[in-house]
Amino acid sequence: MSTSAASRVTSAPPAPVIFDLDGTLVDSEPNYYEAGRRLLAGYGVPDFSWEHHARFIGIGTRETLEILSREFGIDAPLEELLAGKNRTYLELAQAHTEVFPEMRAFVERLAAAGHPMAVASGSSRAAIEAVLSGTGLDALLTTVVSAEEVAHGKPEPDVFLEAAHRLGVEPVRCVVLEDAAPGALAAHRAGMRCIAVPYVTATADDPAFASAGLLFKGGQGEFTARAAYDWLGQPAGSSP
Repeated sequence: MSTSAASRVTSAPPAPVIFDLDGTLVDSEPNYYEAGRRLLAGYGVPDFSWEHHARFIGIGTRETLEILSREFGIDAPLEELLAGKNRTYLELAQAHTEVFPEMRAFVERLAAAGHPMAVASGSSRAAIEAVLSGTGLDALLTTVVSAEEVAHGKPEPDVFLEAAHRLGVEPVRCVVLEDAAPGALAAHRAGMRCIAVPYVTATADDPAFASAGLLFKGGQGEFTARAAYDWLGQPAGSSP
């Protein structure tokens, strides 16, 4: 790289970074599973398994409950189901939610370097804020978008585009961190680069992850803040 080209790269403003929350920043899926299991048990579904839950990782709570209510023939208003699951989830999340250590290190490194950051999640705003507050991440991640606030959840790009809008940046400048195929597809549709860290590593070969600029096939066990940050500093289109 020439000196002038290197200067252009290093003088570029810090790339905005948009994080998915559940399964990416924090290991909230066990809490979501337990909240869903308890909710469905209350409506006569006693055998909701983790394997069944895993089908919906990366899909918003509303969309998930719409599908489950049809599958199990639950004759209850969607808003009632949403309120019940959110209430139980908030109780569980406030009691304990684990932040992935390398993700916390990455957020802290980005903050120190002046990168604009946001969270864009399929969870309710109350759930997002409870998790961020309970983990201390709210001090660094102050811009939040819930799928409740946009027309369509992932895999549509709405939450990511709204996050870019609230940050006041062009979508093409943004980098998304995602753990699930629908989120990776949403990032691609938003015209954003993506760092993919599959929560379910068996899904790493999903075609939706093929568009990711950086893919940690081994999931959180492979992800490091340093590797992600080094890649972030490369110009768009560079190989990892």
